[in-house]
Amino acid sequence: MKFLLNGYETERLKFRLLEESDFDDWLGLFDEPESARFLGLDNLPTSRAQCEKWFELVFGRYANDRGGMNVLINKKTKQLIGQCGLLIQEVDGIKELEIGYSILPKFWNQGYATEAARKCKEEAFLKNYSESLISIVHVENIKSKKVAQKNGMKLDKNTIFKEMPVEIYRVYRSAGSI
Repeated sequence: MKFLLNGYETERLKFRLLEESDFDDWLGLFDEPESARFLGLDNLPTSRAQCEKWFELVFGRYANDRGGMNVLINKKTKQLIGQCGLLIQEVDGIKELEIGYSILPKFWNQGYATEAARKCKEEAFLKNYSESLISIVHVENIKSKKVAQKNGMKLDKNTIFKEMPVEIYRVYRSAGSI
């Protein structure tokens, strides 16, 4: 399964594939209404339905070799703290490789998203997956914008993605970012 970082590690995190047994832990993401809105899942009526859709999307990516989100496990506490990965996305008719990230609300503002996103960038460039990488960020998602910027990305453009106003952040391999 290309683009997945299963088995990789950073200083504080272990990457692994999503498992059905992660559902109850991941459900906490959707208890925060802005999470569902920023992920384009707020049209679903309950946090359970939103989480079910998330799992369907992640497992669909795995099955169709379109990259996907890796579960992030805190190496010290063994807790699931979020997900991050390399995703094939189509933006304005062009296929791009995105670094996506979502962290459970109780672990926000601890640097986990930045740490995981940097590892994704490093591996994507080392393995020559693409000359540039993007992060797709809802225009109101200030925290995710900061993660993209800390990952060396610059605002590339504004567009509509899956019926949401988003900003596309981009980093080029040539920027000396690895």
